[in-house]
Amino acid sequence: MIFLNFKTYEEASGSKALSLVSIVEDVALSTQIKIIPVVQTIDLKGISSSTKLEVWVQKIDPIGYGANTGSILPEEIVISGARGTFLNHSENKITDFNLLQNTVKKAKEVDLKTLVFCSTLEELEKNKVLNPDFLAYEPPELIGGTVSVASAQPEIIAKAATLAKDAGIPLIIGAGINSGEDVKKSLELGAVGVALASAVIKSSNPRGVLMDLTEGFK
Repeated sequence: MIFLNFKTYEEASGSKALSLVSIVEDVALSTQIKIIPVVQTIDLKGISSSTKLEVWVQKIDPIGYGANTGSILPEEIVISGARGTFLNHSENKITDFNLLQNTVKKAKEVDLKTLVFCSTLEELEKNKVLNPDFLAYEPPELIGGTVSVASAQPEIIAKAATLAKDAGIPLIIGAGINSGEDVKKSLELGAVGVALASAVIKSSNPRGVLMDLTEGFK
Protein backbone atom coordinates (compact mmCIF):
# COMPACT_ATOMS: atom_id res chain seq x y z
CA MET A 1 0.00 0.00 0.00
CA ILE A 2 1.02 3.57 -0.64
CA PHE A 3 0.06 6.56 1.51
CA LEU A 4 0.32 9.66 -0.68
CA ASN A 5 0.57 12.76 1.49
CA PHE A 6 -0.80 15.84 -0.29
CA LYS A 7 0.61 18.11 2.45
CA THR A 8 -0.22 21.73 1.57
CA TYR A 9 1.53 21.69 -1.77
CA GLU A 10 0.00 23.99 -4.38
CA GLU A 11 0.04 21.08 -6.81
CA ALA A 12 -2.22 19.12 -4.42
CA SER A 13 -4.65 21.84 -3.30
CA GLY A 14 -8.16 22.74 -4.42
CA SER A 15 -9.00 21.84 -8.03
CA LYS A 16 -5.47 20.52 -8.52
CA ALA A 17 -6.06 18.06 -5.67
CA LEU A 18 -9.14 16.74 -7.47
CA SER A 19 -7.16 16.28 -10.68
CA LEU A 20 -4.39 14.48 -8.82
CA VAL A 21 -6.83 12.13 -7.07
CA SER A 22 -8.22 11.18 -10.48
CA ILE A 23 -4.72 10.15 -11.57
CA VAL A 24 -4.14 8.26 -8.31
CA GLU A 25 -7.42 6.40 -8.72
CA ASP A 26 -6.60 5.39 -12.29
CA VAL A 27 -3.23 4.00 -11.21
CA ALA A 28 -4.68 2.20 -8.19
CA LEU A 29 -7.41 0.55 -10.27
CA SER A 30 -5.11 -0.44 -13.12
CA THR A 31 -2.41 -1.90 -10.86
CA GLN A 32 -4.65 -3.16 -8.03
CA ILE A 33 -2.26 -1.58 -5.54
CA LYS A 34 -3.94 0.24 -2.67
CA ILE A 35 -3.09 3.94 -2.76
CA ILE A 36 -4.50 6.22 -0.07
CA PRO A 37 -4.56 9.98 -0.72
CA VAL A 38 -3.99 11.88 2.53
CA VAL A 39 -5.52 15.27 1.88
CA GLN A 40 -6.03 18.68 3.42
CA THR A 41 -9.14 18.96 5.57
CA ILE A 42 -10.52 21.77 3.42
CA ASP A 43 -10.40 19.52 0.33
CA LEU A 44 -11.69 16.37 2.03
CA LYS A 45 -15.40 16.52 1.22
CA GLY A 46 -14.93 17.31 -2.45
CA ILE A 47 -12.32 14.61 -2.88
CA SER A 48 -14.11 11.87 -0.95
CA SER A 49 -17.28 12.45 -2.95
CA SER A 50 -15.40 12.21 -6.26
CA THR A 51 -13.39 9.02 -5.77
CA LYS A 52 -13.80 5.38 -4.83
CA LEU A 53 -10.46 5.43 -3.06
CA GLU A 54 -10.11 5.36 0.71
CA VAL A 55 -9.27 8.93 1.72
CA TRP A 56 -7.43 10.05 4.88
CA VAL A 57 -6.68 13.41 6.45
CA GLN A 58 -3.39 14.75 7.76
CA LYS A 59 -4.44 15.22 11.40
CA ILE A 60 -7.34 15.47 13.83
CA ASP A 61 -7.72 16.87 17.32
CA PRO A 62 -8.98 14.87 20.34
CA ILE A 63 -12.10 16.98 20.85
CA GLY A 64 -15.85 16.66 20.44
CA TYR A 65 -18.57 19.11 19.54
CA GLY A 66 -18.28 22.30 21.59
CA ALA A 67 -16.17 25.38 22.15
CA ASN A 68 -12.96 24.34 20.39
CA THR A 69 -12.10 27.19 18.05
CA GLY A 70 -9.64 26.23 15.33
CA SER A 71 -9.63 22.50 16.12
CA ILE A 72 -10.28 19.70 13.63
CA LEU A 73 -13.38 17.83 14.77
CA PRO A 74 -13.12 14.06 14.22
CA GLU A 75 -16.87 13.52 13.99
CA GLU A 76 -17.16 15.93 11.06
CA ILE A 77 -14.07 14.46 9.42
CA VAL A 78 -15.86 11.11 9.33
CA ILE A 79 -19.06 12.67 8.01
CA SER A 80 -17.02 14.34 5.27
CA GLY A 81 -15.73 10.97 4.10
CA ALA A 82 -12.37 10.29 5.75
CA ARG A 83 -11.48 6.76 6.77
CA GLY A 84 -8.27 7.50 8.62
CA THR A 85 -5.78 10.07 9.82
CA PHE A 86 -2.04 10.65 10.12
CA LEU A 87 -0.81 11.48 13.61
CA ASN A 88 2.55 12.70 14.91
CA HIS A 89 4.07 13.43 11.50
CA SER A 90 7.44 15.15 11.85
CA GLU A 91 5.91 18.32 10.39
CA ASN A 92 3.14 18.23 12.99
CA LYS A 93 4.58 16.50 16.04
CA ILE A 94 2.50 15.76 19.12
CA THR A 95 5.18 16.10 21.78
CA ASP A 96 2.83 15.36 24.69
CA PHE A 97 2.46 11.57 24.86
CA ASN A 98 -0.82 11.80 26.75
CA LEU A 99 -2.21 14.06 24.03
CA LEU A 100 -1.14 11.58 21.37
CA GLN A 101 -2.70 8.76 23.35
CA ASN A 102 -5.97 10.68 23.67
CA THR A 103 -5.97 11.47 19.96
CA VAL A 104 -5.56 7.82 19.01
CA LYS A 105 -8.33 6.95 21.45
CA LYS A 106 -10.62 9.59 19.98
CA ALA A 107 -9.96 8.31 16.46
CA LYS A 108 -10.96 4.82 17.54
CA GLU A 109 -14.16 6.17 19.08
CA VAL A 110 -15.28 7.66 15.76
CA ASP A 111 -13.98 4.70 13.71
CA LEU A 112 -11.05 6.47 12.08
CA LYS A 113 -7.96 4.42 11.30
CA THR A 114 -4.65 5.82 12.54
CA LEU A 115 -1.08 5.90 11.30
CA VAL A 116 1.33 7.11 13.97
CA PHE A 117 4.67 8.39 12.70
CA CYS A 118 7.91 7.76 14.57
CA SER A 119 11.23 9.48 13.88
CA THR A 120 13.40 7.00 15.80
CA LEU A 121 13.33 3.41 16.98
CA GLU A 122 12.95 4.68 20.54
CA GLU A 123 9.85 6.62 19.56
CA LEU A 124 8.45 3.60 17.75
CA GLU A 125 9.04 1.44 20.82
CA LYS A 126 7.17 3.99 22.94
CA ASN A 127 4.28 4.58 20.55
CA LYS A 128 3.53 0.95 19.77
CA VAL A 129 1.62 0.68 23.08
CA LEU A 130 -0.96 3.05 21.57
CA ASN A 131 -1.98 0.21 19.24
CA PRO A 132 -2.61 2.34 16.14
CA ASP A 133 -3.66 0.68 12.91
CA PHE A 134 -0.22 1.43 11.43
CA LEU A 135 3.16 2.57 12.69
CA ALA A 136 5.47 4.49 10.41
CA TYR A 137 9.22 4.88 10.64
CA GLU A 138 10.27 8.12 8.94
CA PRO A 139 13.54 9.85 9.84
CA PRO A 140 12.90 13.58 9.30
CA GLU A 141 16.36 14.35 7.95
CA LEU A 142 15.60 12.31 4.81
CA ILE A 143 12.10 13.65 4.11
CA GLY A 144 11.81 15.29 0.72
CA GLY A 145 15.33 14.36 -0.28
CA THR A 146 16.78 12.26 -3.07
CA VAL A 147 18.30 9.65 -0.74
CA SER A 148 15.70 7.16 0.50
CA VAL A 149 15.54 5.63 3.94
CA ALA A 150 15.48 2.25 2.21
CA SER A 151 19.00 2.76 0.88
CA ALA A 152 20.39 4.86 3.74
CA GLN A 153 19.08 2.93 6.75
CA PRO A 154 18.17 -0.66 5.81
CA GLU A 155 19.34 -2.02 9.15
CA ILE A 156 17.13 0.46 11.03
CA ILE A 157 14.12 -0.49 8.90
CA ALA A 158 14.71 -4.15 9.75
CA LYS A 159 14.78 -3.33 13.46
CA ALA A 160 11.65 -1.17 13.13
CA ALA A 161 9.88 -4.03 11.34
CA THR A 162 10.74 -6.40 14.19
CA LEU A 163 9.42 -3.97 16.80
CA ALA A 164 6.20 -3.42 14.88
CA LYS A 165 5.73 -7.13 14.17
CA ASP A 166 6.18 -7.98 17.85
CA ALA A 167 3.36 -5.54 18.61
CA GLY A 168 1.19 -6.94 15.83
CA ILE A 169 1.10 -3.59 13.99
CA PRO A 170 1.85 -3.19 10.25
CA LEU A 171 4.87 -0.99 9.48
CA ILE A 172 4.95 1.80 6.91
CA ILE A 173 8.25 3.29 5.73
CA GLY A 174 8.74 6.90 4.67
CA ALA A 175 11.39 9.53 3.88
CA GLY A 176 12.93 9.91 0.45
CA ILE A 177 10.95 7.05 -1.10
CA ASN A 178 10.91 7.79 -4.81
CA SER A 179 11.13 4.58 -6.84
CA GLY A 180 9.90 1.05 -7.20
CA GLU A 181 13.27 -0.16 -5.97
CA ASP A 182 12.80 1.80 -2.74
CA VAL A 183 9.41 0.18 -2.29
CA LYS A 184 10.74 -3.30 -3.01
CA LYS A 185 13.58 -2.89 -0.54
CA SER A 186 11.23 -1.60 2.17
CA LEU A 187 8.93 -4.60 1.74
CA GLU A 188 11.86 -7.02 1.78
CA LEU A 189 12.94 -5.50 5.10
CA GLY A 190 9.51 -6.10 6.66
CA ALA A 191 7.29 -3.12 5.84
CA VAL A 192 3.82 -3.51 4.34
CA GLY A 193 3.87 -0.21 2.49
CA VAL A 194 5.34 3.25 2.09
CA ALA A 195 4.43 6.88 2.73
CA LEU A 196 5.62 9.64 0.44
CA ALA A 197 4.75 13.05 -0.92
CA SER A 198 7.07 15.20 -3.02
CA ALA A 199 8.30 12.41 -5.32
CA VAL A 200 4.79 12.28 -6.77
CA ILE A 201 3.25 15.65 -5.92
CA LYS A 202 6.14 17.75 -7.25
CA SER A 203 6.76 15.57 -10.29
CA SER A 204 5.93 16.73 -13.81
CA ASN A 205 4.68 13.18 -14.40
CA PRO A 206 2.91 11.98 -11.23
CA ARG A 207 1.26 9.09 -13.07
CA GLY A 208 4.62 7.82 -14.26
CA VAL A 209 6.16 8.03 -10.79
CA LEU A 210 3.18 6.22 -9.25
CA MET A 211 3.36 3.48 -11.87
CA ASP A 212 7.05 3.01 -11.11
CA LEU A 213 6.36 2.87 -7.37
CA THR A 214 3.74 0.15 -7.84
CA GLU A 215 6.34 -2.00 -9.60
CA GLY A 216 7.97 -2.46 -6.20
CA PHE A 217 5.01 -4.57 -5.06
CA LYS A 218 5.49 -7.16 -7.80
